[in-house]
Amino acid sequence: MSLPVVLASASPRRRDMLAAIGLTADVQPADVDESVLPGEAPEAMALRLAAAKADAVARKRSERAIVLAADTIVVLDGEILTKPRDPEHAVATLTKLQGREHTVITAFALVRSDRPAERIVRAVHTRVRFRALSEAVIRDYVASGEPLDKAGAYGIQKIGAKLVREVRGSYTNVVGLPLVEVLEALPALGGPTL
Repeated sequence: MSLPVVLASASPRRRDMLAAIGLTADVQPADVDESVLPGEAPEAMALRLAAAKADAVARKRSERAIVLAADTIVVLDGEILTKPRDPEHAVATLTKLQGREHTVITAFALVRSDRPAERIVRAVHTRVRFRALSEAVIRDYVASGEPLDKAGAYGIQKIGAKLVREVRGSYTNVVGLPLVEVLEALPALGGPTL
């Protein structure tokens, strides 16, 4: 029998993606400082945060489980584009992205709560190109409220789809969880095979 999966995330998108493919996961969000460390490379940051979130939740588990955590970042010319502080920050971020290609990196960590040294931590990269956008389109999108809690100030799965011209790589990675890679890794730690 496979071990249950615990999702160390408050993201409804990640929970919904897992449910859509038939993987039921308990949800237990992790409380981790997500600040960038001085001189930290984007992928290194995503890997560190995903592992830290999984570890934080694994330490609290009394029963055996596989803890799944993820961290998604958007990178443009080496700069990490964080979640916007406010609507004007979202406008500025989307203005930078418009008409250009950027990278979405989602790192995921799988950690066994009963044997925390047993873990898989990986990063998946997807290239995304935005179409040229007018200021009016950007401001209308920001006014929808959708980009305010998302890395890079957009979500590809809803209204933000209209901003995107091209995706090269995993679409689910851009949404916030590289599903195929996670599903392929789970059985190695005793998780379900789907």
